[in-house]
Amino acid sequence: MDESSRDRLWQNYSKTHSPEYRDQLILEYAQLVKLVAGRLSMYLGYNVEYDDLVGYGIFGLIDAIDKFDYGKNVKFETYASLRIRGAILDQIRKMDWIPRSLRQKQKKIDAAMSKIEAETGKAATDEEIAAELGISLDELNNWQGQAKMTNLVSLDEFTEEGTETAKMEAVGNARFEHPEEAVEKEELKKMIVEALDTLTEKEREVVVLYYYEEMTLKEISMVLEVSESRVSQLHTKALNKMKLKLGDYMGILS
Repeated sequence: MDESSRDRLWQNYSKTHSPEYRDQLILEYAQLVKLVAGRLSMYLGYNVEYDDLVGYGIFGLIDAIDKFDYGKNVKFETYASLRIRGAILDQIRKMDWIPRSLRQKQKKIDAAMSKIEAETGKAATDEEIAAELGISLDELNNWQGQAKMTNLVSLDEFTEEGTETAKMEAVGNARFEHPEEAVEKEELKKMIVEALDTLTEKEREVVVLYYYEEMTLKEISMVLEVSESRVSQLHTKALNKMKLKLGDYMGILS
């Protein structure tokens, strides 16, 4: 459907709230649900079925369609993405499926990485982290594979930093940038560059392809000629390393 047809559909639905037009909008934006679910599935790995995430997200899309004010100068895709992601995370939280032991493992990995970096002044290698934790390299890889689930916590915290309305207002007021905000942006750019410098070549490629080129897990695996599980593992390692540099700004990678 082209832009003008989509606009007419929104106009018709805004005037009538007809179930027929509503169903057409759901079909029109179903791909957006798949996109958001696909991004979240990178964090969750194979622990939650992708189709389940899409199912949870559809409820968020329906909610977004019902509550969206077409008269406001806000892109529906931006508004709906937040609603879809929120619906998925709400359902995941209700499931409470992340074991406490898994959270503890993530904290131990983070602590070991921070200690090594403070002592050596450079990014910790897997071998150094394993030695610091007193475990084998295979066991560390297993921990890191499981720990990608706890990245959901970071996503959750970022989601709760502000409501959809607050974020939309921030976008709308972006042109009125204060000097201190410009300085903060420059500092953030510098931090991102420094964070990328801590990654291996493969980890950096995964981050660039995923966040800048917006490729899917499967597409990245084809480009790098490795398995999807390996891409997921590289992504998890990259996020753990970047977390040390970005700190509170980690939410920009959600």
